[in-house]
Amino acid sequence: MGMDNKHTLAVIIGSVREGRFGPVVASWVADQARAHGGFDVNVVDLAQMEIPLALPAASPKFAGENYPRPAGMAALTSALDGADAFVVVTPEYNHSYPASLKAAVDWHFNQWAAKPVAFVSYGGAAGGRHAVLHLENVFAELHAVTIRDGLAFPNYYTAWQDGRPLDPEAPGYAKALLDQLAWWAGALRSAREIAPYPA
Repeated sequence: MGMDNKHTLAVIIGSVREGRFGPVVASWVADQARAHGGFDVNVVDLAQMEIPLALPAASPKFAGENYPRPAGMAALTSALDGADAFVVVTPEYNHSYPASLKAAVDWHFNQWAAKPVAFVSYGGAAGGRHAVLHLENVFAELHAVTIRDGLAFPNYYTAWQDGRPLDPEAPGYAKALLDQLAWWAGALRSAREIAPYPA
């Protein structure tokens, strides 16, 4: 894939918990995406953003560019606006995903619509799969396209070493995810350029 055909990818670190493992996973995912060659990669860390839980009365779907977001959220909104595709890196908290991630999602709408979203999860025995199941429902409501082939890392605290998963097949699984994500990113970007998505 040529340089002009690269897609802008936002790798979102969904956890803001103290001592979180998310940045380790996101760094590895970002490296896999850069090696893939189909993406310009931007790591978006929600811990560095202002994301209040209290939302304005209006919906971001209808308010559009006039939605009153806090100034400290501008970098997040810009990153989401400019992305052709997303990889959401999430842990599993109590069989679901973090409140920080839900808040970041809910402050936006058009930024997600008609764009592909892939998931990389980590946790205990389930590897974060419960969190991903919930996120798939949320992103469907936002008119995003979720990628079937995700990555899940059960018992991450024993399954990673020196910033990398110990499973030798993990890079292959990551490539499959990224291949699908690149295809959808290209198809949906072309469609959006032809006509605005009727969200």
